Amino acid sequence: MKKNIVLFVLFVLPIVAYLFFASGVNGFTTLPVITPKTADFGNWKSLDNQKISLNNKITILGFSGSNILENRGNFFNLNQKIYQRYHTFKDLQFVVICPLGTEKEAKSIVDALAAFTDVRQWHFVFAAPEEIAAYYNQLKLVEKLDANLGTPNVYILDKERNLRGRKEKKGYKEGYNTFHPAELSNEMLDDFKVILYEYRAALKKNHNATKQL
Repeated sequence: MKKNIVLFVLFVLPIVAYLFFASGVNGFTTLPVITPKTADFGNWKSLDNQKISLNNKITILGFSGSNILENRGNFFNLNQKIYQRYHTFKDLQFVVICPLGTEKEAKSIVDALAAFTDVRQWHFVFAAPEEIAAYYNQLKLVEKLDANLGTPNVYILDKERNLRGRKEKKGYKEGYNTFHPAELSNEMLDDFKVILYEYRAALKKNHNATKQL
């Protein structure tokens, strides 16, 4: 009898536990859409004078504000906790909207990141203050930009430009605070994995599973 119990604990329980947790992941394969079909960028250009689009990309979207260098630690937190783990996915991009006139400061941040990171998926784009305010307003978020047109939060947009977030007791978690590494490592990483899992499942279903997602 004792031998059977030992065998059960050693071999059966791990399988049961795996099936339990696997079913939990499969049952949590989507994040709610907070704002559907957000606008794409206009003719805003990046540091390398490229036009960046949100179409067909999973986008981590941020707003630097004019005091971009004061908040550079936030970009390093995001880079360490999320970007470096997933930047090899071709369907992923990290986009930061910055006020015109902050190009030099943004370039210094990219150069600093480039010392230890492949920064090809980092994109800093530039727009006039009124354009940034209008773009942010159409996201229909509860939180507002600060006086410098920035926020420490970043947001997840899917390939169809839907802004996604998690359901909470008092509404939705719209963004993830880059000032707090623990929030990036826990809540954002969990939600980001859900988005990736969602696309992997769709690709697998369509028999198109590739390394991209």
